[in-house]
This record gives sequence, structure tokens and C-alpha cells, in this order.
Amino acid sequence: MRPLNRHFLVLVIFLLPFFLISQEKFTLSGVISEASSNETLIGVTIAIPALRTGVTTNEYGFFSLTLPKGTYEIQISYLGFLDVMETITFDRDQKINFQLIEGAEVLEEVVLTENVEKLNISKPQMSVNTLAVQTIKNIPVVLGEADIIKSLILLPGVSNAGEGASGFNVRGGAADQNLILLDEATIFNSSHLFGFFSVFNPDAIKDVKLFKGGIPARYGGRVSSVLEIFQKEGNSKEFKMNGGIGAVASRLLAEGPIVKDKGAFLIGGRASYAHLFLPLFDIDNTAYFYDLNTKINYKLNNNNSLYLSGYFGRDVFAISNSFENIYGNSVLNLRWNHLFSDKLFSNLSLIYSDFYYGLELDFVGFKWNSGIQNFNIKYDLKHYLSDRFQVNYGINNIYYTFNPGKIVPNGPDSGILEEQLIKKYANEFAAYVDVEHNLSEALSLQYGLRLSHFIRLGQDELNVYENNNPVIFDPFLLLYQEATPTGTITPGRGEQLATFTNLEPRISLAYTLDEDQSIKASYTRIAQYLHLLSNTSSPTPLDVWTPSGPFVKPQLLDQYALGYFRSLQEGEYSLETEVFYKDIQNRIDYIDGANLIANNAIEQVILNGKARAYGWEVLFRKNEGRFKGWLAYTLSRSEQQTPGRILFEDNGRSNRETGINFGQWYSTPYDKTHDVSLYGSYDLNKKWRFNSNFVYQTGQPTNYPVGQFQFQELTIPFYGLRNQERLPDYHRLDVSATLTPTKNEKRKWQTEWVFSIYNVYSRMNAASVNFRRNQDTGNNEAVRTSIFGIVPAVTYNFKF
Repeated sequence: MRPLNRHFLVLVIFLLPFFLISQEKFTLSGVISEASSNETLIGVTIAIPALRTGVTTNEYGFFSLTLPKGTYEIQISYLGFLDVMETITFDRDQKINFQLIEGAEVLEEVVLTENVEKLNISKPQMSVNTLAVQTIKNIPVVLGEADIIKSLILLPGVSNAGEGASGFNVRGGAADQNLILLDEATIFNSSHLFGFFSVFNPDAIKDVKLFKGGIPARYGGRVSSVLEIFQKEGNSKEFKMNGGIGAVASRLLAEGPIVKDKGAFLIGGRASYAHLFLPLFDIDNTAYFYDLNTKINYKLNNNNSLYLSGYFGRDVFAISNSFENIYGNSVLNLRWNHLFSDKLFSNLSLIYSDFYYGLELDFVGFKWNSGIQNFNIKYDLKHYLSDRFQVNYGINNIYYTFNPGKIVPNGPDSGILEEQLIKKYANEFAAYVDVEHNLSEALSLQYGLRLSHFIRLGQDELNVYENNNPVIFDPFLLLYQEATPTGTITPGRGEQLATFTNLEPRISLAYTLDEDQSIKASYTRIAQYLHLLSNTSSPTPLDVWTPSGPFVKPQLLDQYALGYFRSLQEGEYSLETEVFYKDIQNRIDYIDGANLIANNAIEQVILNGKARAYGWEVLFRKNEGRFKGWLAYTLSRSEQQTPGRILFEDNGRSNRETGINFGQWYSTPYDKTHDVSLYGSYDLNKKWRFNSNFVYQTGQPTNYPVGQFQFQELTIPFYGLRNQERLPDYHRLDVSATLTPTKNEKRKWQTEWVFSIYNVYSRMNAASVNFRRNQDTGNNEAVRTSIFGIVPAVTYNFKF
């Protein structure tokens, strides 16, 4: 070959990829919403079956799709809505908004020629569960109140500490390791009435998504999971109301246009009233909650929209006139959506979040107030470079104020002196980039990096200890004890007590074996800088959040997951199975006898250790037909290790610390070996729908006395190793029936009755087991405390 020809061939080969990349492409973008209300829809699939590719709408219903020049058939699909098929010619950039119609609003059935759900097989995102709001409302729960948290517990890898327990546990993690977001604002306590209800009103909720692993880089600050919840935006077409009247609580929600097709409002409230009936039984106690959801949105023009959303909730618990407890969340978020181009979407958010806890003990004569506040500014952008390459990036900064407690006298006769426990302050900054990349039809990736930087700011007073050790160990008694401070310092607010910087890489991949099955894998690293001080198996409102600092290091998670996903019989059934392993550094635990309430030197009772969790999850679903449901099973272990610290010499004597359980691995309070959930829903006809769920869990770890001794005529129980025993296994069956009366087409008022039975066979599940001496026989006996037996309920729902 002549040199000139050879050089020309090399040049062509070198430039060929650039010619291929630079082939003419055009972009289709727009917003997808619900036809009846203009409510934007999250996660709608916009697919091009011929190319086996597609995109989904973001949290604000926006999508962008870039394809080579040509004519394509586009299929738009969303659960519960009729599919839209459009033939669009890509010969220029276009902006087209689509509106979907609910499937129940038409009589004729639409037959799909291509099952778009198969595209989920190829997505790299794994360890994610999404629940439709209607499914949440169908699941039977105690006292008939639809509950998001109780519904999540039916999913694999998710559990809680039992009835009357707040929070939830994900893949063997603690409740404080879950990041709960309502319209991007942090919710620090997710429960009403100490866990009987969640703070989320299902009528006001649009989308619920739980990330258990493979967490995208835009999220951080919690090492176990992310629960992302978005409120509805409001109906900008016409005024609507809906609500319900239940056995213990009622709710009402109103929405309508501010300016038709441009702006809308939503306001919803709930309140419980069971306490109003207590005087009939001569009970002078009070226990109730109320909350308020609000949202306003306004479309300034095609490229700019504003949103203002908020939540306010309170719980009140009182015993006679001697005790009153008030606690709850308040959040506010102002957001600005801006579209720079048909490929670049941005969202700027200004967020305020507050958790308040108040206690008044009249017989003691004081009031107690504590809480945590944060101010968060975040800016997120999504760049749709092509249908195979999208980039998310952004920054956020959170300023925290921690109030561990303030005591004030509640009257002139009180003997209590006012005292403010030392407030703590911190700042958390993060920047991230997250890429969604389809390398080929078979292999797709999602990878990213998050940089987090945490500063523990100065405070009014800080203890100083010998050898910088706030916890000492007595080798003779084999006990940890609080160290006596050698002095104090007074660092100003502008000083930095400690700083932490962490790089948090994330990667998920999916390899498609064929159009019905794929293998997925993920690695996630996350840093958590906040710690919930609680020595109970379930968080309580009195628990206090504290930041990382000089004596407490941030928790660091490394999680690995591998999964197999399959669609069966053209999507009618689906199978998801995953194995996971979690390793967490710097997980705190407490010395025996630790006092966490009103403790101004919490570092004196904290020990640093590590945790691990590993397991296998299976989720088998039936997605179509009159009968729908799923079977979820989790086999897992959750363990913690708190070894003794480094040996040192003291006057020639070696002080060997025992740690907790002599430095061996021990079960966490939320370890559940087996967890089985079975849910089913059957549509008998247009009037009747039946739902049922069955739950079985291994009993949670606890501590029982292993012996006793006599001291000055008192019988003192002796406890063995921590979390060595277990409560009895937990199981129950719930059923419900929903009656929807025949609708009069001329009437706007629509109703339904929900009849439910919680715990059908009245299993007396143990919330705790206590030991006492029988006064008649003198023998020791175990006493099981249970919250619920069988609980029937009736709820009346309406909308117009």
C-alpha cells in the first residue's frame, strides 16, 4: 500500500467515531402531566421500542430525549394510566407536553403491543422500591388509617421494632440511619403517637420511593436508606375536595386553581379524636395528633416555575394535669425550576426543617424544650446530553442547630432553676456529580462521586479530659465509667472543633441477558455526620440528635449488592432477588447504665465501634389481573462490635478493656433473621375489592435476667451479655374489604367504605417481656406486654 493511501486510511479510521458521534441529532423535550388536574407525573417512561431505548420524567415531570434524525414511534407509559402512542419526526428540536388519562376513566381496554416495563430490566438502579399511593391506601393497617411507613414494612429488607414502635429499619440499619425527605426537606421523626401512625397523609402524597442500596450521589448524610416522598402540587383545572372519617382520625384535603392551567394550591389536614371519648370511661388522659400539608405552585412561563410547600404536625400526650408532652415536625421549602435549554434542567431549593420536643411536668414544676433545626440551600442540575448519557450535578449546604434541652420553671412556686444545656452547631457541605450512561444495549451504568465536608462549630463550653478520654475503664470492676473533666474551654461560634471530609463514590451497573432478565450490581459509600442518642430499640421523641465532633466520628458505610431481575409472562409477574453486605465504621453504642436524658456531657457514655449487616432478599410480584400482590422474604443478620480500646500501661498494670460483650460481635436491637410479608389484592367487581396481608418476623433481640442475688433483703436481677435473648416471634394476619357504591354519572360526589380487621386471629405479639416476683407464690415470672389484639375498624372516604 502506498504511504499516502495508508496515511489516509489511518486518518479515516481515527476520525470515524467523530463522524458517527456528530451525525445530526434532534431533541424532544417537555412535561408529562395528568389530564384531569395538570399534576405532573414522576417516573413516566418515554420509550422508543424500535431502538430499545428511552428516558423517564424527573421529579417535576420533565423529560428530554435526543435521537438521530428520523421518524420514530414513541410510547409513553405510566402505572394506572392509559398509554400514549405518538409518531414523531425528529428533524428539528421540539418541545411537546403530554397529558395522560387515568385508565379507570374510560371503558375500552387499551391493548399494548410492547411491554414498556421490560425497560426497567436494563436500568442500572437497583435496591429501590416504589409504592403507588393507591396500593398504600389498600393495605390493611391498625385502626383503618392508611399508612406509608406501615406499607413499606411489607417490602423485603424493611422492618420495624413492632407495634407501637416508631421509625423503620432497612437492611439491618438503625432508624436514625434513614434519610426521610418530604419535598426535599428532612423529616427527623416520622411517627405520630409514638409509632401508631406515620406523619404522612396519603391523600396529599404523589410519589413514594425507597432507596435501600445503589443510592445515587445526589443523596447523602444517612448510611442506611433514603425515603423520598413528594406531595401533590394541586389541581390547576378545577376545585376538588376529598377526605375520610375513621374510627380514631379524620382528614380533609382541598385543591384547586389559583390561575387556571398556570397555578394551583393544595391544603390538607388530619386530626385524631379518640381522646374525646376517654372521659366517658372516667379517664382523664389525652393522646392525639394533628398535621397540615400545604403546597402552592405557579408557572411563570414555559421555562420557570415556583413551588412553595410545607408541613406542620404536632402530637399531644398528657396524663391528668401533671404531665404534658408535645412534639412534632415543621418544614418549609421554596423551589425554583428553571429550564436553561431543552437539555438542561435546574432546581434551586431553600429549605427549613425543625423537630421540636416539649415536656411539662407540673408535679415537679418545670418545662423542658429541645430539638434540632437546619437551614438547607441546594442547587441541582440535570443535563440530558443524549438518550444514552445524562449527567446530574449540584451542591448543597446545611447549617444545623442542636438544642439538647432547656429547663424552665413553669410557675412562681416552682423550685426549679432555669438551665440551658449546651447548644451545638455544625455545617455540612456537599457537591456531587452523577452519571447515567448506557454503554450498549446490554450494559448500562450509573456512577457518581459525592464530596462531603462537615464542620463541628464552636459552642459556649466544651469539656477537656485527661488523655482526651471522656470514658474510663475500671479493670477491677470491669465497668466503664464517666471520666471527670479536667477543665473546660469556651470556643467561639466561629471556631472549628472538628472537621471531616469524605469522598463517597457510587456505582451501579445492569447487564441485560435478554429482554426479560438482567443481572445488576452496585457499590455505595456514604458518610453520616449526625447520630441519634437512643438506647431503645425504637426511637422516641425524647431521643436527642448530636453531631460528629471531637469525641464522636462520622459513620462510614460501604455497601455491596448483587441482584437478579426477571420479567415473567410479558410482565404479568416479576422476580427480584438481591444479596447485600454492609460494613459501617464508627457506629456508637453506650456503656452500661448510660444516662442519655439531659446529659450535658454525652461523650462520657459513648463507645465507638462498628457494625455489619448482610442478607438475601426476594420479591415476587403479580402485577396484572384482578388479583395482584407480592411475596417478600428477607434472610439477614445485623450485628455490632464494640471492642476494648488500645491497651496502655498504668503503674505497670495492663488495663485490658472488655468492650461490650468482651469485644465479640453481638446482635443489634433490630436484627431479624427471617422476615416474611405476603400481600394480596382482589377486585371482585366494580363494587368490591378485598385486600389482605400476612407478616412474620423473627423476634427482636432483647435482654433477660440470667440470674439474681440478694442484697439487703432485696432481690436484684443479673443480666448477661447484651442482646443475647430474643422476644417471641412476631406474626399477624390483616384483611380489609372496600365497598364502592355504584356511581351516579350525574353526581360528582363519590364515596367508598373500607372495612378492616387488624390481627384477625388476635395474636398477642410481645412488645416487651418483663420479669417480676409473684406476690402469692414468691416465684419469679415473665410477663408479656402486648399492644394490640384483634382490631376491627370502619373508614368512610369521599371526594368531589
